[in-house]
Amino acid sequence: MQSALLVTALSLSFRTAGCFSLSRVLPAAVARQSSVASPQGTRLRVPLFRPPALRMSSTNDSLAEVDKAGAFKRTDATFRKWVKVGDPEHPPEAGRYHLYISHACPWANRCHTVMRMKGLEDVIGLSVTHPTWARTRPDDAADTHVGWVFKDPSDPPVSSPAGFGSFPCQDTIPDTIHGYKYVRDLYPADMATKFTVPVLFDKVTKTIVSNESAEIIKMFNKEFNAKNPDLDLDPEDLQAEQEAVNEWIYPHINNGVYRCGFAQSQGAYEEAFDQVFAALDKCEDILTKQRYIAGDRLTLADIRLWMTLIRFDPVYVVYFKTNKKRIDEYPAIFNYVKEIWQIPEVKASTNPTHIKTHYFSSHPTLNPYAVVPKGAKMDMDAPHNRDSLFKKHKK
Repeated sequence: MQSALLVTALSLSFRTAGCFSLSRVLPAAVARQSSVASPQGTRLRVPLFRPPALRMSSTNDSLAEVDKAGAFKRTDATFRKWVKVGDPEHPPEAGRYHLYISHACPWANRCHTVMRMKGLEDVIGLSVTHPTWARTRPDDAADTHVGWVFKDPSDPPVSSPAGFGSFPCQDTIPDTIHGYKYVRDLYPADMATKFTVPVLFDKVTKTIVSNESAEIIKMFNKEFNAKNPDLDLDPEDLQAEQEAVNEWIYPHINNGVYRCGFAQSQGAYEEAFDQVFAALDKCEDILTKQRYIAGDRLTLADIRLWMTLIRFDPVYVVYFKTNKKRIDEYPAIFNYVKEIWQIPEVKASTNPTHIKTHYFSSHPTLNPYAVVPKGAKMDMDAPHNRDSLFKKHKK
């Protein structure tokens, strides 16, 4: 048991997810370690820092997505098919598709939010992982992958991959289609890929349609018969502006915070850091002059941006070292964040507890004891000033 716990503490799997999963082995010879007691009473040797020389797992993982300069380089999603009206392979049909997400993951969260905003809860099924990663092949000592797991709310609490903490299973939804325990099992067994969320699954063809969130949200906005058909989050007259802002929001904000947090050199971190805050300054300037990031209406570009902004103060400032300014120090951005939070479907599909729990409990190299910071209490339901500054768009 002691040796198994030692392997768990030192064999950390970083294979990505859109929000990541982990898989790397830390050689004892190159790591300074501290002997600590696990909750089970055995002694664990927990690495106090991560050295530059690491033996990677044989499959793609997030730490392998780092260039020679130590900069994090996210790879593209693997599955890129579309649900479309008239498509013979994946036509839009009620009850045919199932969405797998983590509340914690900003990429998956955006899909759930758009699904709720469009009123597709009765059209598309939903499963929600536990926020804390776990070994996905716990009976195979050679397979150290750690990633998303399915739980039922009645299941006992989950500890971190290193055996610390106790995190309840509230707000999870198990895999009701296959009965799988791990997101990994949704992916072809012979495919060397990242086991990411979101996953849009076709129950008829028994295949993954897409794991690219930017495309799934477009499908949800346009291709299905929704309860809220009048809401168009991708209006034709704002598509060019959305593309223009996404060109810098994605690399410098959405992915920029990860480029800070997963940088393996000071230079790579500082470059990403400067780009994050230059982009936030640009957002502040835009949102001082107009209500939304791409114009006078809420669009998919806002949903994409907001998912990073809502995680910034409670997680990224500490965890990813993006500590120049907090979001609540940007007057326009903070009021914008509050306005979008107060949209009922956005609030219903955003789970702050899962968000904080995931980041601080899933990566033992960054937070060995899975201690979750309390943080400041933010009143996101307090009045915002966007109504008084900008008139609502009239059709």
